[in-house]
Amino acid sequence: MAGLLEGKVAVVTGAGGGIGREHALTFAREGAKVVVNDLGSDRHGGGKGAELADKTVADIKAAGGEATANYDSVATREGADGILWTALNKYGRIDVLVNNAGILRDKTLLNMSEQDFDLVIDVHLRGTFLCTQAAGRVFKAQGKGGRIVNTTSLSGLLGNFGQGNYAAAKGGIYSLTRTASMEFQRMGVTVNAIAPVALTRMTQDLQMFKGLSAEQIGPQYVAPVATFLASDLAADITGAIVGVQGPKIFVYKMVETEGATREGGPWNPAEIKERWAEISKI
Repeated sequence: MAGLLEGKVAVVTGAGGGIGREHALTFAREGAKVVVNDLGSDRHGGGKGAELADKTVADIKAAGGEATANYDSVATREGADGILWTALNKYGRIDVLVNNAGILRDKTLLNMSEQDFDLVIDVHLRGTFLCTQAAGRVFKAQGKGGRIVNTTSLSGLLGNFGQGNYAAAKGGIYSLTRTASMEFQRMGVTVNAIAPVALTRMTQDLQMFKGLSAEQIGPQYVAPVATFLASDLAADITGAIVGVQGPKIFVYKMVETEGATREGGPWNPAEIKERWAEISKI
């Protein structure tokens, strides 16, 4: 199973199904030893079990790869540390972290409970922070660089009706990715993010996927991008936000308009209104 990740140790969170599972399977085919993390909950964050992670591990082993399961929650310090310790205890090092774990609790803002908001933020944003911090400390101690691949979203970058909690979390992951890429660069650690659009268990009933099949826009299109970012091929790429929509790959970039400058002191609101087209023009 020699490949791009031969000899590497990779941790993939939320790897029991969907995009995370495809990442884990692909990484293993490329030669990585994989820690398959999954809490085993449903897409709303309810329940817990070992079946999903164990199934991914079994499939990797059946194909001749090497993997071990972890069932910790990314949303707690103990869980994040436990995930990293699984890699260190089993394989002695870590080379790649993919922050993929996530849940959905879609509701409009006026109908969203604090719990709906907090749980989604905890799993996506807090989980990404905790695992990134834990991995960063290991990378620093190892002194040999590393790769972190985060998961943001179209919703987090552009917004989406009924996903205020999810969009806020994924927008935070975008910003966290950019900051971590700056702070970790001196350690030789790249930090990038994928913004995937893919048909999975978590997204199968969303309107945007109506009429589409997994063959057209499934996780199999996303995993090669994660593999690229996790490999030495992307050693010179950091802070990138890579969009994946089926066979289309592109890069999101923050755009600043040319704007307008007022001579002679501060603007007044009427002047801003009058020149808004100029201010907002790209």
